[in-house]
Parts: sequence; C-alpha cells; structure tokens
Amino acid sequence: MAVERSELTYRLALPEPTETHEQDVEFCVIDTGEGWQEYRFHDYDALYRIPGLYEKLFYDILQCQSPPVVCDLLVEQLRAQQVDPSSLRVLDVGAGNGIVAEELRARGVGKVVGVDIIPEARDAAERDRPGVYDDYHVVDLTALDEEQIESIASGGFDALTCVAALGFGDIPPAAFRAAFDMVAVDGFVAITIRDDFLTDGDTTGFAGLIGSLLESGELEQLGSTVYRHRLATSRDPLLYRAVVARKRRPRG
Repeated sequence: MAVERSELTYRLALPEPTETHEQDVEFCVIDTGEGWQEYRFHDYDALYRIPGLYEKLFYDILQCQSPPVVCDLLVEQLRAQQVDPSSLRVLDVGAGNGIVAEELRARGVGKVVGVDIIPEARDAAERDRPGVYDDYHVVDLTALDEEQIESIASGGFDALTCVAALGFGDIPPAAFRAAFDMVAVDGFVAITIRDDFLTDGDTTGFAGLIGSLLESGELEQLGSTVYRHRLATSRDPLLYRAVVARKRRPRG
C-alpha cells in the first residue's frame, strides 16, 4: 500500500496504482490510532465522521475537480442568459458536507438548500462549513410524503445542482426526478455524471431519463463539457460530463 500522510490525526493508505478497482468499490484504509480499517469510498457516513478526511482523500490526493467545473459552467450560462447569480435559489441534491454550496456562494449565489439521505452529511456540513446552507433536509427523495415535499419545495427553487452523485445508486433516477419536479419552469439544472452513464450502454437508468427529458422538451441543454472528475485509485483519470440546462414546459 502507498501510504499518504497528513497533519491530521490519522494515516491514510490507497491501493497500489497497479491494482484496478471499479469506481463503486474503490477503497482506502485509515488508521486513527486504533489500527488500520478499510473504508469504501461510497461509505459516506463513515468518511464524514472523520473531520477533514473527505477533502484530504478526494481533493488533495485524488484531485477532484467537479464542484468548481460545474459551478463555473453554471455561472457562465447564467451570464449568457442575463441572470444575476445572487437571485438564484438552489436545491443542492447529494449535498454532502457542503463543498458545492461553498463554490456556489463564492460565485455570488444567493440561496442554497441542501438535501442528502444520510444525517452524517448534514452534521459534517454544519461542522465544516457552518452557515453555507440556508436549510438542510435529510430525506429519501424516493419516499417523500406530502409534508416533506411541501417543506422542501417551499424554498421556491429556480436551480438544481447535483454533483458527482448520480449513477451508482446513491441518487437513483427516481430521486433525481423528484428533485427536478421541485424546480420552477425556466429554472436551471447543473449536474455532473460519468460520461459513459449517458451512452446507449448505460445500465443506471440515467441515459434514458436525461434522454427522455431532452426529447420531451422538459430540458433544454445550454452547455456541456467532458473533464477529469478525479483520479481513480489506479491514478487513471475518471471522465465525467458537466451539463447545464434549463427546465422547460414539455412540448405538446
């Protein structure tokens, strides 16, 4: 194992670069002083409990670029559409510990509400970036009751962000659709997703969902770019696509 050391109160090790793992089963091992323990990258609840670990792993070591890439693309399209970022009310889905919200705030976005399925994400956001969200809901978007829908949708959203959280079961298509339905017509949608999840060979359901939204006219794509999301544990690049679109009334 290639050990990465930090000034924080743990040691972190990744698999050797010669090992190849599917993205949804990638892992690291952590020693917080009680011996080495394995953490899968998608065990977000466990990762968020250790202050600074998420940033150290994904941003310092694996060089994640998704939040600034998609937020820059969103602001570029806002300017092209003559929309002031300070007027935007964003629903940030798969909010985690607030990294995307922090990027949005840095670009002048006026209101951001977070949604995530695990309470550890909300707790980490409050610990690491207090005040970055106007509100934060811990809910399962596929199992909302009327009271929860009303509570979240009362934010009056005219934008939706979902960054690096689609396609692995973390946020299934039904959850994304539920969030999409909370955004006003003519609102903005800014997402990132692994590029091959939008191809004919996709098995996650997102190629079909996004394709149907574009075909029906419910989504009007404004901008798109393929970029390196982060490095895999093999140190190979993981390519994602960032898309910014506007929600429209379906044709017909």
